Amino acid sequence: MNKTDLVDAPYLRTDLPEFRPGDTVKVHVRVVEAGRERIQVFQGVVIRRQGGGLQETFTVRKISFGVGVERTFPLHSPSIGKLEVVSRGHVRRAKLYYLRERRGKKARIRERRLGEDELAAIAAAEAERAAAGSAGADDTTDDEGAAETSDGEGAETSETPDVEIPQVSVEASAAGDGAPESASDATEVDAVQTEPTEAEVQG
Repeated sequence: MNKTDLVDAPYLRTDLPEFRPGDTVKVHVRVVEAGRERIQVFQGVVIRRQGGGLQETFTVRKISFGVGVERTFPLHSPSIGKLEVVSRGHVRRAKLYYLRERRGKKARIRERRLGEDELAAIAAAEAERAAAGSAGADDTTDDEGAAETSDGEGAETSETPDVEIPQVSVEASAAGDGAPESASDATEVDAVQTEPTEAEVQG
C-alpha cells in the first residue's frame, strides 16, 4: 500500500458499474460552454483500461461517419456524470488495438452471456453502491440540518435585542416629543415677556 492511497481514497468513485475491455458503454460527460453545463453522451467500445487507483483511465472507441474516434477518460473524474453498460463483449485480450485496423463486420465483438453467478454478483455490487450513495446523502442531509439548527439558534439570539430596541426607541421618541413641547413653551413665554408695553411705545 502506497502512502498516497490514504489521500486518494476519498476521491475514488464507487458509483460506477463494473466493466472491462470489449464492453459497449455510454459515457455521460459534463461539458461546460459559455457558462452553461450540458451532458454529452459518448457511446462506444472499451478498448483498454490502464493504470490504477486515482490515475486509472479507460479508452472508448466508436465509428463516427466512417471515421474511428477514440476518447480517453479518467475513471474517477467528476466530469463523468454517469456511465451505463449497454452490452458486454466476449474478448480474449486486455487491449483491443486490433479494432483500429478492422472495418464493418470484422470489427464486431461477440456478446458475452452472463451466468446466474455473474448476474448475482453484479446485482450485489449495484446494491452496495446504492447503499453507499444513500448513506452519503444521509450524511449530507444531517450536516445541513445541523447547520440549519445552528442558524436558527443564532437567529433567536439576534431577535432578542431587536425586540428591546423598539421599546427604547419608543421611550426615546416619547422623551424627544416632550422636549420640543417644553422648548416651544419656553420660547412663547420669552416672547410674551419681551413684548414692549404701550407706554414704552408712546414714550
